[in-house]
Amino acid sequence: MTDHLEPRLFARADDIRAIGEAMLAFTLPKADWTHEAHLSTCAWLLLERPDIDIDHEIGGLIRRYNVSVGGVNDDHQGYHETITRVFVAGARDFLAHSGGSDLLAAVNGLLAAPEGQRDFPLRFYARDRLFSVEARREFVPPDLAPLPSV
Repeated sequence: MTDHLEPRLFARADDIRAIGEAMLAFTLPKADWTHEAHLSTCAWLLLERPDIDIDHEIGGLIRRYNVSVGGVNDDHQGYHETITRVFVAGARDFLAHSGGSDLLAAVNGLLAAPEGQRDFPLRFYARDRLFSVEARREFVPPDLAPLPSV
């Protein structure tokens, strides 16, 4: 596992919503698409945007966002299907067991929890498997432990 980095927590739920809305509108500055922004957007979508089917739409949304800020989605950079699916599974599991739907508390709790750590996917995958081209292109099943499921 990697060294634990302290997450940057949010002060207001409206800040979380603003990041999510800006990502969906493809107006979020690239520098603001941080680890915390990824996870807060995921939690926001799960909690407050039932009109978006995260399991079917998140890949396309992130790919289009990446391109909108000048990024590239290829075999070595940009969208990573398996990592995204692992964090969606972790966020969904955390939210299901956290017992509340308050966005600010849920997001800050997720960011501080094991499911919100940058190295969370390495609990389930060997590094070589997780960072393979295949895992970037499509979801590959874990080789170390099963993913959480709700």
